[in-house]
Amino acid sequence: MALENCSCIHPLLVVFAVVMKALCQFFSVLIGLVAALGMVPSLIPFLGALNWLVLVLCVVGIIFGVFPERKIGLTINIAVGVVALVRLILGSGVV
Repeated sequence: MALENCSCIHPLLVVFAVVMKALCQFFSVLIGLVAALGMVPSLIPFLGALNWLVLVLCVVGIIFGVFPERKIGLTINIAVGVVALVRLILGSGVV
């Protein structure tokens, strides 16, 4: 049952829920793009330790990306996180 169709919930709470989902979507995409931009220099040899920061950003972005209905932010963060994790494994950053 959609939250907007329920008559037992105050209309302001419905508006608040819709706004929070939109903000979570925005922050998830923003964090994913920042993490992707941070991953570019970490692909250069001797700068691979930046991947740890990228992974932390991806985890935060994944947390924000779980709540909205559109999962574009979640997808971006998972893709960037997987690439960063593979780079860490190949560069012996994860033992």
